[in-house]
Amino acid sequence: MARITGLGGIFYKVADTEATKAWYRDNLGVGGEWGAMFPFKDDLPDGFTLLSPFKAATDYFAPSEAPFMINLRVDDLDAMIADLAAKGVSILGRQDEDYGRFAWILDPDGIKVELFQQIGGGEPE
Repeated sequence: MARITGLGGIFYKVADTEATKAWYRDNLGVGGEWGAMFPFKDDLPDGFTLLSPFKAATDYFAPSEAPFMINLRVDDLDAMIADLAAKGVSILGRQDEDYGRFAWILDPDGIKVELFQQIGGGEPE
């Protein structure tokens, strides 16, 4: 059975992504290309959890109207999707990249949840 292995990140809308990333870097000492990056110690190489600002006008969280999205890491995306579909959960979409595989669902409150299975290193090339 597929399982969630951890929090991949929290993505949220802001007016100025660069200013928000700079604030976290300059005030809290955390940063990275996609926002505050928290590396894993015992996971795949280059694995991390994100606190990542998105432009306020992004439609990446659609169809949810919430100003944030949750990313959850999974160990087997195909099995997770099959389990969810068998329970009647609609899969909004899927996408495979060199660094990982993605699928999206909505929770019962309309919050978009991104499921992520890391492949190799954690960073896009």
